[in-house]
Amino acid sequence: MASPNIVWITLDSVRADHTTMDGYKRDTTPRMAAVGDDGHTFDTCIAHSKSTQPSSGAILTGLAPTRNTLGIDGDVLPEQVTTIAERFSNTGYQTACLSRNSFVSSATGLNRGFDRFQWLASETIRQAGFKTLAKYLFNIRKHSAGLTRDTAKHASPFLMNEIAERWLLDLRSNESPFFFYLHYNEPHRPYYPPLSYIDEYADDIDMKPREAAEFALDVHYDLPSIIAGGCDLDDGEWAALKAMYDAEIAYTDEMVGKLVKYVRANTPEDTIVVITADHGELFGEYGLLSHKYVLTDAVTRVPLVVSGLEESLAVGRDSIVQHADVMTTLLGIAGGDAEGTVGVDLRSETREYAVSQRGPIEFPERYRDSPDFDTTRFHESALTSLRTDAFRYQQSVGWSELFELPEEQRDVSADYPDIADELSEKLESWLERYGQPIGRGQSGEFSDAVNRQLRDLGYMD
Repeated sequence: MASPNIVWITLDSVRADHTTMDGYKRDTTPRMAAVGDDGHTFDTCIAHSKSTQPSSGAILTGLAPTRNTLGIDGDVLPEQVTTIAERFSNTGYQTACLSRNSFVSSATGLNRGFDRFQWLASETIRQAGFKTLAKYLFNIRKHSAGLTRDTAKHASPFLMNEIAERWLLDLRSNESPFFFYLHYNEPHRPYYPPLSYIDEYADDIDMKPREAAEFALDVHYDLPSIIAGGCDLDDGEWAALKAMYDAEIAYTDEMVGKLVKYVRANTPEDTIVVITADHGELFGEYGLLSHKYVLTDAVTRVPLVVSGLEESLAVGRDSIVQHADVMTTLLGIAGGDAEGTVGVDLRSETREYAVSQRGPIEFPERYRDSPDFDTTRFHESALTSLRTDAFRYQQSVGWSELFELPEEQRDVSADYPDIADELSEKLESWLERYGQPIGRGQSGEFSDAVNRQLRDLGYMD
């Protein structure tokens, strides 16, 4: 049997419980749900980390964050690490990646192994081509915030789709199968939907649509102060913020749906399509916004749908899965080498638990000095979390906790000492087998363009 083509689509910052597949009150992802209905939907996909850099590092290497070191104690992938793109390339695949996020770029080394790679940012947008840019400008009110110099307001899925469709035509013209990875930046904050979607959920809030979008932008720019103040938003403000976030999800779902439709019409029937998110988002849990500090379900449980898998799977909709499992399975189907990955082959294996990791953190002084923000609730050294169906056990240097799901704030180790001991042993065994670093974490020197985009996304002041 010929090796199938693979299109993997990663969305940024989508928490599972804001999607149609999870029974959310708003029908935010009907097209993604349809892809799952045509194949497989997984309700408990647990991301490898809580933010783009370590999560994408795990997706695109198949290795745990502490093993590939990216986003844990390094900014650049060590040369000793073999990427997923290199594994597919070694199997005879064409490899391509289109990314809208600086953390998935040559700056971090995650471009390694891709035959064709483009990082889309304001400084590289001209590479999209004159016709594509002219088409985007003509549709700027439908697919973005209109004519504005504030780059944080602009949406990019239209550009992503236009470029992706051209690339797909090139890829299919070659006899070799292809692995095409796309990272869409939406709905990463700021939650400023395109004008065509800005009033999508306006009936549910007190603010006018543009007022709500501007409020979400203000929250984005003033996030540290808001968190330091205890996330003291009133019910109307929370409703407006979530409405804008959900509108971003809904718009991105429409655009990804259009791309999947194009894939189905212009590539062989056996093309495998994967749609997921790199991590979720916080809306007040632990007094936090965005995706900082914690490894709870709000930031680690993400949507995952797969279509085009013709072989039967050992897992079901309610099984715990991780991104590396899907990559390991796809490599197996492609006849590639999955040796050393942290994933299991979903055609024949299941997993008992998922593991997520986060590097050490350093709180800004305004957090430490604020009477409204209790830094003692958080692990400051590197954190590893082991999640089963019923519990989450996590540990850092000198500190461990056990939570009984879905509640994730009260340590129940004293209530379930045997379970805490059992999961501690499992975690130590896992760390020994999968968590040891390959090479040393390397510091990167990011360009002005990369830093500018990271500032737009709120990663830098």
